[in-house]
Amino acid sequence: MNKFNKILIANRGEIAVRIIRSAKKLGISTVAIYSEVDRHALHVRKADESYCIGQQELSETYLNIDKIIDVAKRSGCGAIHPGYGFLSENAKFVKACEKAGIIFIGPKAEAIRLMGNKIESREFVGKLGIPMTRGLTGSPEELLKNARKIPLPVLVKAAAGGGGKGMRIVNDYKDLKDILETTSREAKNYFGDEAVYIEKYVEEPRHIEFQVLGDNHGNVVHLFERECTIQRRYQKIIEESPSPTLTPEVREKMGESAVAIAKAVGYNSAGTVEFLVDHDLNYYFLEMNTRIQVEHPVTEMVTGTDLIEEQILVAQGNPTRLRQEDLEQKGHAIECRIYAEDPENNFMPSPGMMSLYSEPAGEDVRVDSGIDDAMEIHSFFDPMIAKLVVWGANRDEAALKSITALNNFIIQGIKTNISYLRGILEHEAFLTNTITTKFCDEHTPEIIQSIESARSAIDIRFTLLAYALHNLNMKKSARDANIWEKIGYWRNNMELGFEYMDTNYLLKILRQNGKEYIFQLEEEPISAHINVLQKNRIQYLSSDHFIDAAISMDEKGNGWVTINGFNFQVTRKDVLNEKIEFTAGAGSSNEKNLFSPMPGKVLKINVKEGDTVKRGTIMLVVEAMKMENNIVAEQDAIIEKIAVRAGDMVDTDLQLIFLAKENTNDNS
Repeated sequence: MNKFNKILIANRGEIAVRIIRSAKKLGISTVAIYSEVDRHALHVRKADESYCIGQQELSETYLNIDKIIDVAKRSGCGAIHPGYGFLSENAKFVKACEKAGIIFIGPKAEAIRLMGNKIESREFVGKLGIPMTRGLTGSPEELLKNARKIPLPVLVKAAAGGGGKGMRIVNDYKDLKDILETTSREAKNYFGDEAVYIEKYVEEPRHIEFQVLGDNHGNVVHLFERECTIQRRYQKIIEESPSPTLTPEVREKMGESAVAIAKAVGYNSAGTVEFLVDHDLNYYFLEMNTRIQVEHPVTEMVTGTDLIEEQILVAQGNPTRLRQEDLEQKGHAIECRIYAEDPENNFMPSPGMMSLYSEPAGEDVRVDSGIDDAMEIHSFFDPMIAKLVVWGANRDEAALKSITALNNFIIQGIKTNISYLRGILEHEAFLTNTITTKFCDEHTPEIIQSIESARSAIDIRFTLLAYALHNLNMKKSARDANIWEKIGYWRNNMELGFEYMDTNYLLKILRQNGKEYIFQLEEEPISAHINVLQKNRIQYLSSDHFIDAAISMDEKGNGWVTINGFNFQVTRKDVLNEKIEFTAGAGSSNEKNLFSPMPGKVLKINVKEGDTVKRGTIMLVVEAMKMENNIVAEQDAIIEKIAVRAGDMVDTDLQLIFLAKENTNDNS
């Protein structure tokens, strides 16, 4: 058996950590690359060697082919694994590896080039007789002219797209021109190719993909399917295997189609063939992703394979060890993607510093993450924090175990989608498998409402007690020292002040004896007995209620409490935190100032100083966490000053634009 001695991982985050784990299992040394902001990242600490290749700009770091090849050569690596994203589907990168005498752990350049262009791949697969939707190609002008040949609705898609980017539905032909321009611009920004095409949009679709693995000896197998129908803005957020939708007969046909496509293109690595499936179980080729997928762990859980390990072994020139007749699906696996975003605020990305990070554990529970402790989530990377993968004997058991694991996944200091994911898994449509790719569009409002109802059902008294008991009994570090406690303030007054949801609460300490407390809140006495006290956790009994809470404090002095999987932010009003810096007006917005809703990069400026703008005018576009955010005029005004340029990195406290009221002549 051929073997690499050392490989370089041209990626970051959880996939880099994942590759390191499999490489070490094979006895292969690993080399990590990192940008300056990732200096202390987990993948850097896990690798045998690591090299800094720049500051933070992706073009200077994880997308810089010359630097990556140079590090691989200097460190003596025989191969490079690209992970997913970044350079994983870049044919130029494959060619550069070949020129340097380094093996690319992935498919051949021609397969990447052919299948990476959605227009060419559709033409190629169409010749194999595999079903696909009607489509149109050509220049934007030609697409506008010929679009009516395909009945609405249609999809406008980036030719080089992927990862849910560069896709928009058109329900009215009058919107087509603007959508073509927007999608083309997004395609240019993300994929370096502005070409787009149109295809028929399948109504009530399911998104089902097949995992394939090929080698350099002509062997190709499939490892069955993953149901990826639960998506938001075309981005998968929950995946499962096996699909609860397919019949054995349709599964077999789709698997044969996936293998036929992979064999025809000479595929020699791990990859995924994606299909749309309509309500009658007719399937249509969508695209082929020539890389390992984010959701590959669910396949590993039900087939008992290590896809990264198999990928490395075939890259070494070995025939695949897998035989189609030996492969089978056992049980059911569900993957939930944990994102730094705020579902209750239109899923606004939520970069920032965590105050607590704690993963769930247990039998059949797997967490793939690029972090192992609270850290800062940066706005210029993808907002995915981790992947929670759970196995069960059947779908119902896997869903129930996933809900329990989500309840025990604690992230404080920033907003996440954990409660939203739990709401999806608890939804009747998911449990009965009556879903389509429109699930999030149709059900998000009721899921958000259910989250708010469940959170409000938790008595605020128990949240305040948890934070108070923890504060009073844990030794204070220099970071969150309480000046009042140093001078005995609370001992004299025996009162603790809190703020929650803009409401002030006064908690009086009536009596305390060891672990026993009696408080008074709003003239009502409340008893509490501490059962467990740890650095970031407290368990206590109060009024026959057993409360288990996770506790932390962020850099701004805000307290965070998690109970039953819900986060609450509380503030001690009787405490002066020595680390808090008070600034006037930061992050505020009034009629003369506009701020970015989150840290990000100015992508486009549509106005210039002196322009008159109408209410609703998009003045700037700020990109953060792979999402475009429009900065819109809230009233008719004149552009007084523009404080940024396209390409600038901005924070929430930086004034982007100054507006002046539009002059009006009143002759009455």
